[in-house]
Amino acid sequence: MTTTLNDKIVLAARPAGLPRPDDFRIEQEALPVPGDGQVLLQVLYLSLDPYMRGRMDDAKSYAKPVDIGAVMEGGTVARVVASRHDGYAPGDIVLSHSGWQRYALDDGAALRKLDPSAAPVSTALGVLGMPGFTAWAGLLQIGRPQAGETVVVAAASGAVGSVVGQIARIHGARAVGIAGGADKCAFVRDVLGFDAVVDHRAPDFAAQLAAACPDGVDVYFENVGGRVWDAVLPLLNDFARVPVCGLIAQYNALPQAEPGPDRLALAMRDILKKSLLVRGFIQREFAHLRPAFLEQAQRWIADGRLRYREDVVDGLQNAPAAFIDLLQGRNFGKLVIKVAD
Repeated sequence: MTTTLNDKIVLAARPAGLPRPDDFRIEQEALPVPGDGQVLLQVLYLSLDPYMRGRMDDAKSYAKPVDIGAVMEGGTVARVVASRHDGYAPGDIVLSHSGWQRYALDDGAALRKLDPSAAPVSTALGVLGMPGFTAWAGLLQIGRPQAGETVVVAAASGAVGSVVGQIARIHGARAVGIAGGADKCAFVRDVLGFDAVVDHRAPDFAAQLAAACPDGVDVYFENVGGRVWDAVLPLLNDFARVPVCGLIAQYNALPQAEPGPDRLALAMRDILKKSLLVRGFIQREFAHLRPAFLEQAQRWIADGRLRYREDVVDGLQNAPAAFIDLLQGRNFGKLVIKVAD
């Protein structure tokens, strides 16, 4: 290793609404040197995920926001290039949380070794990583689909939604996906094997969704919020379950409430009269179940029942633009940045 500098992308400003390129800044620093018990990691792949938008705000949440001037956070797959830790040797490939940078020091406590011969290592950030586990845990622990029930999932071509629908079908349920655009809808239907898919951009989206769910909706896996939620709510059956994973349609809203009527009272009325279960969750609540998820997901991939798609963008410098596109639904599949070979 001959390089002496580390490139990193830091948070330059807190965005107002949709992030802009100048909310990020590329900096260089001297390459860190591992001390006793540390490893130096070279990032190979960086995961970009919607939750990162919340980390850019200085607001109370389930996790601390990124400080101004600090490296943007994110999951990574990395190679150990230098080690003063007994458990890791140069060349080991690990799952880490190194953030938006080329190199990082780590004490090894939260690293997990990956086997490159078992699956492409990038899948540890997608179908076999946090997004896949989020789908598995939210659907099976909260949604609890039964054979013959109807499961609807928003952002159905994305890293989480695509797994939700496929697992629903594995468990004998009927999977209805919501996606944006003809190409994504065709992928959800023809490649992932959903029973039906509806384009949320269609002018008659709500009517199409109702037609696709003639027996109502028993489980709605919420990734989006906004007008998609408005269309699903009237279709929910008595005792329907709603795992709330994300609200990407609202992540870029300004702190003040959006103009228009307050529909919370109507939603609460339906929650009451239909005995709905609406449960927000963070995947780490179910961390003790991760080994079971990995065993099942690896088996489903091997036998062809669980498919995935990755959207790979080359170059760390392109992470800000790719992230902004992600928040506008322009990615197609699990979005990862290839940082190094």
